[in-house]
Amino acid sequence: MYTAPVDDIAFTLKHVAGLKSALDDGAFGDLDEDTVDAILHEAGRFATDEVAPLAEIGDKQGSKLVDGAVRTPDGWADLYRRWAEGGWNGLTAPEEFGGQALPHLLNVAALEMWNSGSMAFALCPTLTMGAVEAIATHGSDDLKATYLEKLVSGVWTGTMNLTEPHAGSDLAALKSRAERVGDGSYRIFGQKIFITWGEHDAADNIIHLVLARLPDAPAGTRGISLFLVPKFLPDAAGNPGERNDLFCHALEHKLGIHGSPTCTMIFGDGRYGAEKGAIGWIVGEENKGLACMFTMMNNARLAVGMQGVAICEAATQKAIAYARDRTQGKAPRTKATGMSPIIEHPDIARTLLTMKALTQGSRAISFSCAHAIDMSHAKTDATERKFWQERAALLTPIAKSFSTDAGVDVASLGIQVHGGMGFIEETGAARYLRDARIAPIYEGTNGIQAIDLVMRKLPLSEGAQVRGFIAELKEQAQAVHASNTPELGETGRYLDQSITDLEDATKWLLDAVAKGETSAALAGATPYQRLFGLTLTGAYLAKGALASVDDGQGASRTALCRFTAENLLAEISALKDRVISGAASLEAARAVLG
Repeated sequence: MYTAPVDDIAFTLKHVAGLKSALDDGAFGDLDEDTVDAILHEAGRFATDEVAPLAEIGDKQGSKLVDGAVRTPDGWADLYRRWAEGGWNGLTAPEEFGGQALPHLLNVAALEMWNSGSMAFALCPTLTMGAVEAIATHGSDDLKATYLEKLVSGVWTGTMNLTEPHAGSDLAALKSRAERVGDGSYRIFGQKIFITWGEHDAADNIIHLVLARLPDAPAGTRGISLFLVPKFLPDAAGNPGERNDLFCHALEHKLGIHGSPTCTMIFGDGRYGAEKGAIGWIVGEENKGLACMFTMMNNARLAVGMQGVAICEAATQKAIAYARDRTQGKAPRTKATGMSPIIEHPDIARTLLTMKALTQGSRAISFSCAHAIDMSHAKTDATERKFWQERAALLTPIAKSFSTDAGVDVASLGIQVHGGMGFIEETGAARYLRDARIAPIYEGTNGIQAIDLVMRKLPLSEGAQVRGFIAELKEQAQAVHASNTPELGETGRYLDQSITDLEDATKWLLDAVAKGETSAALAGATPYQRLFGLTLTGAYLAKGALASVDDGQGASRTALCRFTAENLLAEISALKDRVISGAASLEAARAVLG
């Protein structure tokens, strides 16, 4: 059974991502460490005691579409209501609408714990938090007054309606349409697919954010608008009133996240209401909906990265527990009689340590991204704000892709540790792999994240942001050397080499993009993305190992840092070669694909 690793999370927040220094500097007003610790411990308790026990029920039962209504698994609707009553939905939301306006770092830390408990359950509030941000940033005063308090409290939930059957990730191909009514409202028509928690029984109302085109809209992505379309139209008192003309047509039968209803939504076919068309209101300006939606999507990408971290943690916990209990063979150097726990065998120990390293690295990268987002809001100086905005932009595709790839890898390794029992559903190890597999796909596939990283994020400030970041990593490597810590072994040498490889690959890609050699740059984008993530893993684990914190875990952090450097970072040199030299062979081999 999953137990929230509150101490590990708190340490990474404070001493690796940067929360402690921000608190000491007063960046978040009167927020202090005691309050942070209290929030983390209560979130950990709820995730451990209330969310995790219902995960298996959710996986086995799944959500079901019955007579046009979605029924969530036994106990899930009550669980969601208890979660909302705890105020968790409003951690970072504006205070004027009932939120707590806390740092984003605390929210992503809590998201890790909800997702480790049950990723399928945590998807519901994740989408609602995104809807709150989009409406708070771009919505009219009327929309904010009508919807934000209910969404912040969690009494109502939100969704994100982007893609359609023919479109995939190409939003320029959207066909859903909107028609002006003349009173400030619009009527929406179309079909949307893969809508997470698009219909369910856990909340009184569901607020859909829907991308659609107006009749006179420009072609392509420049002609997309964003609309708020509620399931029930609020009455004069602000309560759910008349049913809007939309419904869930079908639920997807998925590999994993069975408890999360993934819906095909139909808008405006005349099933409900006096006339066809789902009634909605514009969010932001006409034909500028994609910019509004990306307010929701950027933080959603970090939230998806946290799903990867969460799966890493839960799968690692399960694998370690199994390896301690399962006996087989006789481990080298053991003096005990009989069979040894498999955790004593070198290959199993190596596997488990790899899982822990990827978990800790993903957590540190994602928390550091959240910290950058917080700093971009906390700073008042324009130059500092720009710096942190660019740092958050640079880290977002890495946090999303590296963490979700790690989630798949770690969950698969967890099955391997279980052996044949891992392939059998009753142990629960397989669920983590099934759930994890969606995360590299949605909110922009990891390949799309690589394109974004190389083509848009590396050139920020003409490359100054990424070069400055690499300089900071070099300082971290120098700190390892200066510490003269024998227990770190060859960490300094491997970290030096990995940062040099990152620097070389970055320079090559920046030059390729500047010269317009797009195909060559994109051929190396995905290996570069992993290269960056592994380098950050080594650097952040080193930062944690050198932190002066008297919590009794320093020796363990040092040992894991050394293992990571001496066992995982060697891959980075090969990745650099793929970035710089892989394009020609890729082009030459295209004929193989037919």
